[in-house]
Amino acid sequence: MPTFILASSSPRRRELVGTLGIPFSIHKPDIDETQHLGEPPLDYVQRLSREKAALIAAQIPTPATVLAADTVVILGADTLGIDAEGKILGKPVDADDARAMLHRLRGRVHQVCTSITLHPLGDIPITRLTRTDVTMRDYTDAEIDAYIETGDPFDKAGSYAIQHHTFRPVARIDGCYTNVVGLPLCTLKNMLAAIGWSGFQAVPACDCSLTNG
Repeated sequence: MPTFILASSSPRRRELVGTLGIPFSIHKPDIDETQHLGEPPLDYVQRLSREKAALIAAQIPTPATVLAADTVVILGADTLGIDAEGKILGKPVDADDARAMLHRLRGRVHQVCTSITLHPLGDIPITRLTRTDVTMRDYTDAEIDAYIETGDPFDKAGSYAIQHHTFRPVARIDGCYTNVVGLPLCTLKNMLAAIGWSGFQAVPACDCSLTNG
């Protein structure tokens, strides 16, 4: 079986890929993640996953299948919903930035979008986009401050983790849970089945557990 490489240093993605039973190594891609002027959020996240996969595939001296992913949190300009032109909420630069993001998200619906690019051994890369609508609960200012004190928001897009056992910021989701964690396993399994990876078959609908991650 060919070598499998995860082009990400995210501990959440590492844990999620580990549940699939595929031996893998980790190579962190070093790319410029600046959003291009006028670039729509969905185009941006797909471009980043493709560039990460291509970079690592070019750097590896031995043949391998490379998995790269990028996740963005998109908040609409108003409370009516999310569209492709929404505002990307990235990782917070400091506590004030995290607090501002959590205030903006509170009680509202936003969308978590993950682009996965799979660069198969000796074949053409494929990219898939997964979108999950997330409704945040009406948490208090005190809860925001306590959560920021844990340090958990600072490496996460949108400044939160759905799986945080104390803060529990999410009221409900419509779509894949592990997508919100950082890697939609149902999408990845379908991609692995599409390239003929042994042991994987396409799944007709999301089968990701709410306890994954």
